[in-house]
Amino acid sequence: MYIDLLIKIKNAQAAGKPILKVTATKADKAVADVLSERGFVKSVELKGKSYKKYLEIELDGAKKISGLKFRSKPSLRNYAGYRELKKVKGGYGTLVLTTPKGILTDERARREKVGGQLLFEIW
Repeated sequence: MYIDLLIKIKNAQAAGKPILKVTATKADKAVADVLSERGFVKSVELKGKSYKKYLEIELDGAKKISGLKFRSKPSLRNYAGYRELKKVKGGYGTLVLTTPKGILTDERARREKVGGQLLFEIW
């Protein structure tokens, strides 16, 4: 799940690891692509055979994750429309949400006028 992926990335950055390998799911790949787009990871590659796929995430040269706040969890899911999306840390952070158009950042969701389930804030 994406929660485990984010904690692994944050811990690997704190430990100074250049590369992180984690098992791959579609949701984790989508979240890792959003993090790559925002500069929190340098690159994301899907590797391995069909039954043993993993993500290889390059961390060198990327900005470090200084904070995370999970907005939804399995027992309590939070939803918002695109008009209700606020900037995180005055625009310094990013809100990630899942929408009918896929996993998007708050900026892109406002631009495409689509709301959805709030996943997490990252800065």
